[in-house]
Amino acid sequence: MTNTVNRRKFLRGSAVAGAAALATPALADGHGTTIKMQAAWGGGIFLENAQSFAARVNEMSGGSLTIEVLSVDAVVKTSQMQDAVHRGVLDAAHYVPAYWYGKSKAASLFGTGPCFGWSSQEVLGWVHAGGGQELFDELMDSLRLNVVSFFNSPMPAQPLGWFQEQITDASQMNGLKYRTVGLAADVLLEMGMSVVQLPGGEIQPAMKSGLIDAAEFNNPTSDRDFGMQDVSKHYHLASYHQSQEFFEVTINKDKFNSLSDEHKAIIKNASMAENSGFYWGNTKRYSDDLLKLQESDGVNVYRTPDSVMAAQLEAWDKVTARIAEDDPFFAKVMESQKAYAKDVMNYLNLNQPDYKLAYNHYFG
Repeated sequence: MTNTVNRRKFLRGSAVAGAAALATPALADGHGTTIKMQAAWGGGIFLENAQSFAARVNEMSGGSLTIEVLSVDAVVKTSQMQDAVHRGVLDAAHYVPAYWYGKSKAASLFGTGPCFGWSSQEVLGWVHAGGGQELFDELMDSLRLNVVSFFNSPMPAQPLGWFQEQITDASQMNGLKYRTVGLAADVLLEMGMSVVQLPGGEIQPAMKSGLIDAAEFNNPTSDRDFGMQDVSKHYHLASYHQSQEFFEVTINKDKFNSLSDEHKAIIKNASMAENSGFYWGNTKRYSDDLLKLQESDGVNVYRTPDSVMAAQLEAWDKVTARIAEDDPFFAKVMESQKAYAKDVMNYLNLNQPDYKLAYNHYFG
């Protein structure tokens, strides 16, 4: 059996196995409350992350509250998930705001906005302790969406991605057909790229067929599962295009409000716990799979040059200035983020030792 067939079977089959594994005696007996949550993932580590969140809820409730995870396209297309939750067709969804930012570009500021010197850890800090959640709730009210959302799972910065040659200068990216999503699409367009927005499962075939010249998805594990190493041998880590993303778990507001206070607290605290579980587990998986890409698959791995990332920051400035001029709420969210990042990162930058210096002392 070929690797391609194996990957396809994995992406289809893991969702079914995961959903079955999450069944509980309470559900089987017809007791308790069930939330059907469709994920934007057909398999791989992100579907496992959705299942991990659900498993925390199920365990903490003792089976009285069960989240049943459905894989990608199980009920509706990914692009329709938010509307389906709003209408109650789905109880909940597990995805990222970049997948629905077409309704409001301010949505992209919740995980895929400009980098103000912070990582996803600090952006989640802004969400939970700096007024970000309140601003998101305000956005939902303005869009008249009948949903409540919880944010978790701080992702390491996403790689710049896969190219047909090593990128040493931003000029090499000019005119390339490149896959990304969210507000990052506007930024890469500003840099002269031709941007194609594709779901994860279509990236590798599109690059293999020549529909796109270069692409990013998220991390070494998912990229390897997609088989990107079969269509490119040049992988660039580090980028500002999506440097601080995390998951959104969105739930129909009527469904959420019907829950007991205990069940509401379980969902909230399971989401908080998933922050640590995700980061610890995924960082280890990513590092292991990066070594496999290099040692087993013959992939050349580079750190994206600072000159390219500086060009990204300049593009971000132009894009966000244009949007903020026409969208007062976008400007309001961005100013809140800047105020938080300025103070928090001032402290962290002064306090944190140079970890790379210590790393090179032992391993460099």
